[in-house]
Amino acid sequence: MDSEVIKMLAVGIVGGLGLMGPALGLGLIGYAALTGIARNPEARQPIFTNMILVAGLTEAIGIYAFVTAIFLMLF
Repeated sequence: MDSEVIKMLAVGIVGGLGLMGPALGLGLIGYAALTGIARNPEARQPIFTNMILVAGLTEAIGIYAFVTAIFLMLF
């Protein structure tokens, strides 16, 4: 295999797996928040605040994976 082929394979693996985790995490965060709000509507504001905070942190992991894939592709 050529080194360019191996590099592109690494970019695909990093991009695919690195972005799949945050996508699943965001889905689970949204599901858990909606379930919690449905069970206890009075706790909507604290649940929503925590959901936004954790979703932002989860999204940051996806951005790190995306940037890593771009760096692998460029260098």
